[in-house]
Amino acid sequence: MEMVATTKLRRFQDRAIASRPYSQEVARLLARLAAAMGERSRESSAGPDVFRPGAGPATAVLVISSDRGLCGAYNSQLFAALEQWLAERPRPGDGRPGDARPNDDRPNDDRRESGGQNERFYVYGRKGYQYLTKRGRKVERYLVEPPLETVDYRMAKFAARLLTQAFLSGELREVFLLYTAFESMVRHVPTFVKLLPVEGAPSEEGGAGPDGGDVILEPDLETLLQKLVPRYLETRLYNAMLEAITSEYASRRLSMKNATDAASDMQALLKNIYNRKRQESITKELLDIVGGAEALR
Repeated sequence: MEMVATTKLRRFQDRAIASRPYSQEVARLLARLAAAMGERSRESSAGPDVFRPGAGPATAVLVISSDRGLCGAYNSQLFAALEQWLAERPRPGDGRPGDARPNDDRPNDDRRESGGQNERFYVYGRKGYQYLTKRGRKVERYLVEPPLETVDYRMAKFAARLLTQAFLSGELREVFLLYTAFESMVRHVPTFVKLLPVEGAPSEEGGAGPDGGDVILEPDLETLLQKLVPRYLETRLYNAMLEAITSEYASRRLSMKNATDAASDMQALLKNIYNRKRQESITKELLDIVGGAEALR
C-alpha cells in the first residue's frame, strides 16, 4: 500500500502543482478587474448577485474528504477544523454579526440547525458523508460520481455550477469550501475558502490589484464578468480537489510507511522471541539426552 500510494502521489502532485499557476492567474485577473472597476463590478447587470451576500439565511459548505481510510490523521484534522469553524459561527441570540434576522419567526430548533446556525453541506468523499450524517448535519448533496480519485475539470465545473445555482436561488447567504491544502510531503493544512459572494479574490502579492482609474475593457465589463467569475470558481475548485487528493495520498504514504516500520520492528521482536524459545527447547532436549546417557552408565 505504501508503494501504491507513492506512485499515485507523484501523479497527483504533478497535476496539483501544474494547476496552481492557472488558478492563481485567474484569481489575480479577477482581483485586478474588481479593483479597477470598483463599485461598478458590484452594480453591473452581469451578475451583481455573486458579489453581494445572498438573500437566504443558510450557509453552504463544500467539504472535500476521502473515500477510504488508512490515511493517518488526514480526515480527523479536516473534521477538527470543521468543528472549530462551526464553534466560532454566530449563534442565534448571541448578538454577533450574522445573527438570526429580526423577522425570522421560525422555531428556535429550526434556526439552531447544525449547531446553532443553518449550515448545509455538500460533500465529496465517503468519510465526510459518514461523519456529518452521524452528527445530524444536513447534507444537501453527496457527490459520488465520478470518484474523487478520477478528478477532472468536469467535476469542478459541475460543482461550481451546483453551488452557484443554489446561491442565486435565494436559499443561501454565503458558500465556503473546506479542503486540505498540500504544502509539502509531510504538511497538509485544512483550509477554509469563501467562494461566494466573490470578494475580489485577493492576489498573491497581498494586494487587491491596481488602483482604480480609466480602464478600457474589450469586451465590456458585463461580458468579462460572465466569463471570468464562473471560470474563477471552477479553477478554484479544481485546484482544491487536486490538492485534497494529493494530501490524502501523501498522508496515506506516510501512514503506511509508519505501519511498515512498526510491522518490521514487531517482526524482528517476534523473531528474537521465537529463536530464544527454540534455543531453550533444543537445550532442554540435549539435557534430557545427556541425563539419560548418564543414567544408563
